[in-house]
Amino acid sequence: MNPFIELGIRHDIVNAISELGFEKPTPIQEQSIPVLLTGSNDFVGLAQTGTGKTAAFGLPLLELLDFEENYPQALVLCPTRELCLQITNDIKNYAKKMGNVQVVAVYGGANISDQLRQIKRGVQIVVATPGRMLDIINRKAIDFSKVKFVVLDEADEMLNMGFQEDIDSILSTTPEEKKTWLFSATMPTEVRRIAKKYMKDPFELTMGEKNTGNVNIEHEYYIVRARDKYAAFKRIVDFNPDIFGIVFCRTKIETQDIAEALIKDGYNADSLHGDLSQQQRDKVMKRYRDRNLQLLIATDVAARGIDVNDVTHVINYSLPDEVENYTHRSGRTARAGKTGVSISIINAKELGKIRQIERGLGKRFVKAEIPTGFDVCEKQLFSIVHKVHNVQVNEPQIEQYIPRIMEEFKEMSKEDFIKRFASIEFNRFLDYYKNAPDLNAPLEEGRRFERGEDRGIDRGNGSGKSEFTRLFINLGSVDEFNRGDLLGYICNQTKISGRTVGKIDVKGVYSFFEVQNADVDKVMAGFKEADFKGRPVRIEISGEGTSENRGGGYPRREGGYNRERSGGERREGGYNRERSGASGGFRDFSGKRKEDRPERRRRF
Repeated sequence: MNPFIELGIRHDIVNAISELGFEKPTPIQEQSIPVLLTGSNDFVGLAQTGTGKTAAFGLPLLELLDFEENYPQALVLCPTRELCLQITNDIKNYAKKMGNVQVVAVYGGANISDQLRQIKRGVQIVVATPGRMLDIINRKAIDFSKVKFVVLDEADEMLNMGFQEDIDSILSTTPEEKKTWLFSATMPTEVRRIAKKYMKDPFELTMGEKNTGNVNIEHEYYIVRARDKYAAFKRIVDFNPDIFGIVFCRTKIETQDIAEALIKDGYNADSLHGDLSQQQRDKVMKRYRDRNLQLLIATDVAARGIDVNDVTHVINYSLPDEVENYTHRSGRTARAGKTGVSISIINAKELGKIRQIERGLGKRFVKAEIPTGFDVCEKQLFSIVHKVHNVQVNEPQIEQYIPRIMEEFKEMSKEDFIKRFASIEFNRFLDYYKNAPDLNAPLEEGRRFERGEDRGIDRGNGSGKSEFTRLFINLGSVDEFNRGDLLGYICNQTKISGRTVGKIDVKGVYSFFEVQNADVDKVMAGFKEADFKGRPVRIEISGEGTSENRGGGYPRREGGYNRERSGGERREGGYNRERSGASGGFRDFSGKRKEDRPERRRRF
């Protein structure tokens, strides 16, 4: 017996969903359906996307409505046209063995006249996006005075998209005695406010902890330089030959640019953003669902409501502003109990955001390394080998060509044939990744920012005053120090923990670093008699640009010098600072500006 029968769903509906592959209810369905079937409660259900929420409310609606009557009895509001169409099709499929079930999808970007005609012919369930629904209400083309149930699906996303006023206007046309069912992946304050405003003692059901992500998703992040982001992204894609993913960008322009670059580089990719017409959007989504696209590049708004099975990876090319948006992004993979990976490509300054998202989700992210060119080539080679091993042979069709094929290869040994066959695709990656550079950002950069960000974005104590003091040291890149080297030197000299050291700025002949206020005296004492290659090491509290008034963050100007983060030979303050072969003392610089000289005399 199908377990849905035991939940109270009748046989004709169960027969229909059995044909769709529904063998047993998901946790949200198992716990919500018996409650909703009573029809006597307002309801709040918190569960991640991909957990089966459509059936959780769709099946009870089919049980509770009177399909002998042809007036609107249920209204389902959702954030996007994509989700609107999906819900409509799902409910129609659940009801395919029932009679006279009329479900109409109402959404923007399509011909409103067709939607009005469908409503006029008679409808029991209206599935709508708020904007188009409000347009039809204002035309007085629909009557919701007898609606029994209102479902707010993906409520948090609707509010994120600014539909609060539209929802209020729509619900004002429905009777007070209706039942309201709210489904959401997260429970921000705005969603809680809706529940309080439109519901009376709702039954609340939370699957897992509030605002947490799907447990079947692995979260990884890669730290790269901004200039290497696209190259690193391609390398990650190449390292996952069977990837079927969604790539999230912040803007429409970035979405389009990345998609065009990928297409130019030979990838099966396309973009999805708000400037596309409904016809263009449908065409892109059809290609993606048919798996003719390997990568879908999308903005948050455009991707809302996408429900595609077997998405293996979600890639955050740009991090979202809100934790809730990250939850929705990552929820596009690992649907219906499957597993998936959510990848974020960041620079060192964005580690703070990663920590915020970790706290919001209650999950620890894994720091991963961008694979080397050799790793990618090896992965691609064995992907070819596995495909050859697992390919299905169409014996009747291939048989007629076998004699000619065997004749072609008759003088070739088995080993030579295998080498050549595998090399057809392998050589392409071998050529591309020959002498491929390491794209991972320097470890000391990541460590430095992570130490600072772990204490919070402002690295303060909540009082508005910094916990750090900024110090000057007369050692820099001419002494062959980078940030990691200087950190190690400071810790060894003073015996303080590296975690108490904040930001480190390595200049040419001097540097700045921050330490916790409590450790300033210890650092001063540690360097009291110190020398470096016979030259006294001098430590001073920085007289300007200190933590108290600087506020943190890159890039900025200090002492008339322009800070640049590139390693090796650099330009500072408009002149070239070249390394001296001398082991001590300070070098004179040609071409320095007059306004820099007083600063230099004061410092040194």
